[in-house]
Amino acid sequence: MKIYCCQTDITWENKEANFKNVSALIEKSNIPARSLVLLPEMFASGFSMNVAGIAESPKQETAEFLSRTARDFSIYLIGGVVTKDADGRGRNQAAVFSPVGKELARYSKMQPFSLGGEAKHYAAGEDVALFSWEGISVAPFVCYDLRFPELFRSAVRRGAELFAVIANWPVMRIHHWATLLQARAIENLAYVAGVNRCGEDPKLKYNGRSLIVNHHGDVLVDAGDGQKVISAEVDAKAIRGWREDFPALNDIRH
Repeated sequence: MKIYCCQTDITWENKEANFKNVSALIEKSNIPARSLVLLPEMFASGFSMNVAGIAESPKQETAEFLSRTARDFSIYLIGGVVTKDADGRGRNQAAVFSPVGKELARYSKMQPFSLGGEAKHYAAGEDVALFSWEGISVAPFVCYDLRFPELFRSAVRRGAELFAVIANWPVMRIHHWATLLQARAIENLAYVAGVNRCGEDPKLKYNGRSLIVNHHGDVLVDAGDGQKVISAEVDAKAIRGWREDFPALNDIRH
């Protein structure tokens, strides 16, 4: 099976423009049915602290777009969604939809980025989430989560074989992004796909570098900069075979 990362340039706080951009990008990429497709964190708005302005309305515009797009292209689709809690703070989420448009999982970012003010505007999630993609166990994560290996370890303890990391990771720390994606793959004997945005928002610049990394930490594909779609094969037998041949996960003590 193939996994795809859609590295997009996000129009600031403009859902309709971003929906159109994503639809066009997926359509021209001729993605096979039942593939797993990743969109960046907050793909519909950019990394905004304006929760009141970008959170889902009662119409659930972003979730509806993801559901419809997954159904239209017969794909599994992960994308960033912003919802609002009763206290007015947001939830920075990764929502997953099936090829029939059914929501399979909803993960809330467990590590809001305090340095960027996210912790003031967004509530932290409480737990990891997993879903099955054609028999492969997948755990979605969001951006800053990548710096906290204990979250990934929690997911692998529950059977995760592939991590899907959606992000708005700025160019100034992009070497951390690439290194940490490889580290999470190596230490958990798992595939890791990281999709990042490109372009600029009012505060930061982004140069993409979406990566797909195998269970040995080898980079299978690197998107570099600019808007594009990258893909790689995910070999479930290879993951499981490596975990049998090198059973490091059995030695976890805590």
